[in-house]
Amino acid sequence: MPVAMALANRSSPLVIGIAASLFLAGAVAERGADAFGQILRPLTAPLGLAILAFLGWSLVTFAWSPFPGLSARAFSEFASAVLCAYLLVRLAPGRMPGWGPLLAAAGLAIACLFIVASLATDLALQEALGQRAALFMFNRPLLTTVLLAGPLAALLMLRGHRIAALALLVVSALAILRSISGAAALGLLAGLGLFVLARLTPKRVGLSIAALVLALAFALAPVEGDILVHFMPDAAHDRLTQSSSRIRVTVAQSFGAAVAQAPIFGSGYGTAPRFDAVPAAATVGPEMQRMMMLGHPHNSFLQIWAELGLVGAILGALVAFLALRAAATLPRGLFAVALGLLGAAVAVMFVEHGAWQAWWTAGCGAALAWLRMAVTARPASNE
Repeated sequence: MPVAMALANRSSPLVIGIAASLFLAGAVAERGADAFGQILRPLTAPLGLAILAFLGWSLVTFAWSPFPGLSARAFSEFASAVLCAYLLVRLAPGRMPGWGPLLAAAGLAIACLFIVASLATDLALQEALGQRAALFMFNRPLLTTVLLAGPLAALLMLRGHRIAALALLVVSALAILRSISGAAALGLLAGLGLFVLARLTPKRVGLSIAALVLALAFALAPVEGDILVHFMPDAAHDRLTQSSSRIRVTVAQSFGAAVAQAPIFGSGYGTAPRFDAVPAAATVGPEMQRMMMLGHPHNSFLQIWAELGLVGAILGALVAFLALRAAATLPRGLFAVALGLLGAAVAVMFVEHGAWQAWWTAGCGAALAWLRMAVTARPASNE
């Protein structure tokens, strides 16, 4: 996935789709119809039911979406990535060959070194390969790297490959910090911070902080723009000129104003690309409507509120908190890795990209698959 993303920065859904199909074929060949029991069983647990409820509510909102075709396209893209990610998380652990993690680590390292080399040569490598020579083209590959590096390094550590794990983390951090992606750098810092906190403090402290982060992410999303307008100093905007922070604040404020017009049920799933034309946007000012034409609010939590309303936000928060409860059962080291992944993902989701983009969903699914492989792996010392 990292190599493919470095060369074609929307390719992760294809990669995860192929991987899920191969693991599914292997599971069916191995166990026949019993394989579907392994796949479906978790969907009857609270977390599985919450996920199904969230997806079900997304479908229900088609009923009042002013653009049902747009909603259907967005849902099909998101749901197909979720399905492939789910299959990979369920089926890959226990079936991944022993050399798989090392090969994956080599691929991630090669992708990061390619990005570093291309940036160091003013994108000469991109031009030589006939790619679009633009710095932001590496943003998606590096956001995928933010998700994958920690779980994959944890698995390598458990398999006794400590030097490879440390080298992978160093190369990944180098590529992220060398790039122009502020979201990737923020994800790296947030993930590292939550990992260290969970590693050095009692579990209840890490759980409390993670729960607070999730609660604030969902609760403050509709008023993010108003808060930043009043409290974000001009000096901070000046330092974040490349990230277009002033425009982002105005966009958040605009979507937040629309949320206030349809707070319970939202304006319909997948409507963000045409949000300036939804009924809730008709009551806000022309300047805010123009900001909505950018396509999404650059905050996944705010997009959930805008499209799915309070009901969607509650269901989304339920999924997140049940996932956090599941992470609490992990051994101390892997619990810290899980919280690091959570911190990185939440930080990126709060500042970057649309909520339903398949490349991001595929990256999250791959990261969870590596994490679950680490959970089920036997430490090298026990072999």
